[in-house]
Amino acid sequence: MIFQDKQKEVDFFNRHAESDDYNVFTDAANARLIEAFFRMTGLSQGAMVADLGCGSGVFTNLLVRRGVHGSGIDISPSLIALARSKYPDINFYECDVEMLPFPDSSFDGLLLSGLVHHFPDPTVLAREALRVLKPGGCFFAFDPNRRNPFMYLYRDRTSPMYSSIGVTENERPILAEQVAQIFRNVGFKTSTDYLSGLSYRYVASGLVSKVLPIYNLIDGLVFCPNFLRALRPFVLTYGVKP
Repeated sequence: MIFQDKQKEVDFFNRHAESDDYNVFTDAANARLIEAFFRMTGLSQGAMVADLGCGSGVFTNLLVRRGVHGSGIDISPSLIALARSKYPDINFYECDVEMLPFPDSSFDGLLLSGLVHHFPDPTVLAREALRVLKPGGCFFAFDPNRRNPFMYLYRDRTSPMYSSIGVTENERPILAEQVAQIFRNVGFKTSTDYLSGLSYRYVASGLVSKVLPIYNLIDGLVFCPNFLRALRPFVLTYGVKP
């Protein structure tokens, strides 16, 4: 098993917290992800939900606004401090998602906020997710798709156009079937979907930011047909605890 270098995660996200610049999607894209979460999980008002990898709390806040009891968890102390200052009525916890400080069967649902692709092997994360979910509880994850040409060219280490700007050394785009199988192996019943049309408002690379409007336009149009579904930029992984 290849383990995550956690200190590099902490250092990277602490730096971004200083300028509050890691909310990478537009407000409309954030809303679409939350809609996908509720559509795939079927959770409703009053559910206990944890946002793992919550960052500055954007998605945690959107969950709470939909009527769930939401908590945010992140490994970066600076991001957690930022989240607490922005959303003082929400509970945020600074901790490692592979060692959550909650009893077994604590939550109805988990949102894994762009989290899985930060783990070279997410097996421990998957086991911990299974532990803290109630029977019948579910998780929803979104991560960059290695089969999407843009995600591959820009973010995969084997690509001749790979850029390390704006990512940690732990990050890699995922293959949907591999992630689904890892969560299946620990006991989840899993399924996969794909999502396009998530417009970015920010990328760290100054060069890429100049062509970001073009990317957003192409993504919103090219990958809409159903026969291109598996090439959409984001993999949505869903799992239920039996």
